[in-house]
Amino acid sequence: MKSEDTILAAIAGYVDTLSFVALFGLFTAHVTGNFVLIGAGVAGFGQGVMLKLIVFPAFVCGVVLSSLLVRSLSGQHARQGARLLHAVQAVLMFGYCLAGIWATPVSTPDSLPAIVAGVVGAFAMGIQNAHPKLINRPGVPNTVMTGNVTQAILDVVDMLSAGTDESVRATARARFAKMMPAIVAFAIGAMAGALGYRYVGFWALLAPACALVVLAATTGEHERAAAPGHA
Repeated sequence: MKSEDTILAAIAGYVDTLSFVALFGLFTAHVTGNFVLIGAGVAGFGQGVMLKLIVFPAFVCGVVLSSLLVRSLSGQHARQGARLLHAVQAVLMFGYCLAGIWATPVSTPDSLPAIVAGVVGAFAMGIQNAHPKLINRPGVPNTVMTGNVTQAILDVVDMLSAGTDESVRATARARFAKMMPAIVAFAIGAMAGALGYRYVGFWALLAPACALVVLAATTGEHERAAAPGHA
């Protein structure tokens, strides 16, 4: 699917922001952010250090499971890896939704329901973070935007600089056009995730879960249709 990275970026922004506002500053897709918050918590700033420590192994397990699933596919079925990862992440996202509903109202970050919700959410987003590392296809990072924004700014500089070689300018223009949809989608997803949680709580996670179901059903359809011998 041509818009796959854009949809995944929206999902990442949505889920990460919802998790942050719902679970005491927990990042489910952004490990760097959790490291920062753990450091702050150790020094006595903020809360939920235990939750952030516990969900890190869950994130790792999501990455490991993704690798094992993709490795289990034979060569002729390797292109189904993306669909498989989307499907597994969708199941986990529905689980995150249910765990969050069970945890509501979330009163303390170290309660069992809050920890279960955080663990399932981090597991799901671990799979999404591993996806572009395991599936060989053109695309841009869709879970963390720091690198994308940095590259986009550099590309703008190249496009606007009078002394830039035309071939460099063309490359920068093409790369910028690829990255901007993901950056914008992540930002919109972040706002939507916060608003979704404000108005419907963890039920808002049904939106990214359903989006992942759609991706699992449609990703790779055009490649399969173009494959030799396709009926």
